[in-house]
Amino acid sequence: MGEDRQQREYPRVFPAQQQPRHPGIESVMVPRPIFDHPERKGSGRLQNKVALITGGDSGIGRAIAIAYAKEGADLVIVYLDEHEDAAETKRYVESYGARCLLIAGDIGYESVCRQVVAETIRAYGKLDVLVNNAGMMIVRNSLEEIPEAQIERIFRTNVFAQLFLSKAALPHLKEGSSIINTASITAYVGYPNLIEYSASKGAVVSFTRALSLSLVDRGIRVNGVAPGPIWTPLIPSSGWDPEAMPRFGHETPMKRAGQPVELAPAYVFLASDESSYMTGQMLHVNGGMAVGG
Repeated sequence: MGEDRQQREYPRVFPAQQQPRHPGIESVMVPRPIFDHPERKGSGRLQNKVALITGGDSGIGRAIAIAYAKEGADLVIVYLDEHEDAAETKRYVESYGARCLLIAGDIGYESVCRQVVAETIRAYGKLDVLVNNAGMMIVRNSLEEIPEAQIERIFRTNVFAQLFLSKAALPHLKEGSSIINTASITAYVGYPNLIEYSASKGAVVSFTRALSLSLVDRGIRVNGVAPGPIWTPLIPSSGWDPEAMPRFGHETPMKRAGQPVELAPAYVFLASDESSYMTGQMLHVNGGMAVGG
């Protein structure tokens, strides 16, 4: 019990750090994000389901993959090029008895998304849950500083990928299937140095609501999760001032950043039959930050 309580004492201060590449690498973060509580057992809520998770190599996506594996799902993890992180996630997933297919590719392009879904169907013969989680964020001090290429890159990763993958997946989704989109607190509370990122996450919220109405008669539910500040590779690799790291997450009422493992139960709930009367909704896991809408 003492070890369990210590595990729940999540970090409140992080050392100054920055990664020179995007996307970031989880294995070099200090401290490493907390993505699993090994003593937390599953109860078969996703038994015999196949789930495709983008950005599943690290951060929130890794925590979702592990939680889904514990609940009985087989996994497809899609990532850009973080091969070592992806391999580590696969080892964790398989240690819980689930199958795991890794697919690397840039899902900002429709042809890649079609290929990802085709490989999923070839491997498992079906698809039950799509988690559109991959994201990109780059800090800029003003709109004038944001180059056109960056705006396109952010929207391809954060918005186009969700549209393209959902479109490719729909012919294979059936009544009872679920699509879950990762939005952000920035869609509800503006961040002046994340203008185009905030705009992209606002698009995710609207996309989630519109798609849910489009698919409700087919029995396919579409919901989302809007995380607050979470300790993932996105943070040290996005251009934040390294000296700001010790204060990361302190703007929340809980006065700390969240850990990926704290997000995963929301995604399990939305993928399971327990949320059968929910569609078009956002779950806010953000340390108590007030949001509207």
